[in-house]
Parts: sequence; C-alpha cells; structure tokens
Amino acid sequence: MPLILLIVALVGLRYFEVWRFAQLSWWWIVGVMVFAFIWFEFLEPMLGLDKRKAHNVDEQRRKDRVKQSFDKKKK
Repeated sequence: MPLILLIVALVGLRYFEVWRFAQLSWWWIVGVMVFAFIWFEFLEPMLGLDKRKAHNVDEQRRKDRVKQSFDKKKK
C-alpha cells in the first residue's frame, strides 16, 4: 500500500509541477509503476506474502467467531 500511495503522490506532484518534482521525468514514475506491478504480481506471491495476509485474516475471523460463541453461552 505505501508503494501505491507513493505513486499517487508522485503523479500528483509531477502533474501540478510542485517544487523539484516539476523537472522529474515521467519515466521515473513509470519505472516505479512497473516495479509495483512486478512486486504485486510476481514477487509477493512467490514469497508467500499474499497467503500470509489471507491466513492472518482467516485466523482473526476464527478468533472472533470463537469469542462470539463463548459470549452467547455465558448469557
């Protein structure tokens, strides 16, 4: 997510010609976009980072379900 925010910020700063970003080549921004594409499409799945995030979400959902189940039994 920080990479996407960086891209949005760079595009905005370059488009509105703010400070030193006015002279920044569009190719640098396209390069960051290509890096983000390669990261999210190839490297993150290859390293298993996407599965880890999904696993953490499932684990939290399971914990919430167990807690809710026990809270109903106490009442």
